Amino acid sequence: MEIKKVAMNKNDLDRMEKMAGHEQVMFCNDPSVGLKAIIAIHDTTLGPALGGTRMYPYATVDKALEDVLRLSEGMTYKCAAADIDFGGGKAVIIGNPKTDKTAALLRSFGQYVDSFNGRFYTGTDMGTTMNDFIQVSKETNFVTGIPEVYGGGGDSSIPTSQGVIYSLQATSQYLSESRELGGKTYAIQGLGKVGFKVASYLLEIGANVFVTDVHEDVLEKIKRKANNLKGSVTVVNSDDIYGVDADIFIPCAMGGVINDHTIEQLRVKSIVGSANNQLRSTKHAKDLHNKGILYAPDYIVNSAGLIQVADELYEPNKDRVLLKTKEIYQSLLEIYQQAAVEGMNTLEAANHKCRQKIEEQQHRNHFFSRGRRPKWNIRE
Repeated sequence: MEIKKVAMNKNDLDRMEKMAGHEQVMFCNDPSVGLKAIIAIHDTTLGPALGGTRMYPYATVDKALEDVLRLSEGMTYKCAAADIDFGGGKAVIIGNPKTDKTAALLRSFGQYVDSFNGRFYTGTDMGTTMNDFIQVSKETNFVTGIPEVYGGGGDSSIPTSQGVIYSLQATSQYLSESRELGGKTYAIQGLGKVGFKVASYLLEIGANVFVTDVHEDVLEKIKRKANNLKGSVTVVNSDDIYGVDADIFIPCAMGGVINDHTIEQLRVKSIVGSANNQLRSTKHAKDLHNKGILYAPDYIVNSAGLIQVADELYEPNKDRVLLKTKEIYQSLLEIYQQAAVEGMNTLEAANHKCRQKIEEQQHRNHFFSRGRRPKWNIRE
């Protein structure tokens, strides 16, 4: 029998090359309900892959693939940094969440998730909600981040904002040998669920806060709240937040806000925020380092949300989540110290620590033990 050689064009080869660092990538297609999705599992050394599902009207499949591969790899580092026994994964659904999302589409997506048989757990991300995953959960048990009334952990912005505060304290301790945050000046970009909680706390302890947000109502709300608190609040335009003369810049909105243009404007000592993917490029971590601005890697600062959705799989326990969230303080402090000792920037130090943890676990996973280990006694 003659075996014909399959010729692949450049685009096909490029896609295969992009996926080479991932364990598994699934393209999901169900025309009957309009589902077009990609699920990417980057690394399961630490445990089953965990990552949210994003719904966005990507211009092309290649754009969606690029996003899911980048996000899933980031989840591997985020899980390692949070010291939870999960690996990195992510899913994207191609479509407009306002017009294309239906119960049938979500249930179809749930069947694809279920086909991984526990190698991938998912929940909400940009463009999806906790209630969406009630529909997904009708087809699979491998979901997390669902409402409390359905057995979930509830509002993840509570531990996430607490994690930001611990990160601010660690940064203050490193820079000034004091965890005290009051009496300092902060520039907060974005007053969503997390940003508003962080701003409120800082105002309560007497800080001076500069804020910006695209929604006028939330700006009015924080100003009214500040009237009864010790601190002061000043509203600035979105483009002006980068040039504020403050101690710490706290990005809590969109990603990519630290770039060539904004770094030139920054007048702060450090950056500590909850926004995902704050750096437009990894080179900007080096640029911040060269400018003398201490950068707290975002995937450590905002890891408490991940801690909660992971913990939910062992039956929700808010006290346990908050106890685990406290560890962010020491973890970030160690990264600052390691970066200084090794002469590297803080992102390099954080990534190095995560890779080291994964390599250590790769060795331990070769050691046979009978039955399921307690750390993976999770919902199926």
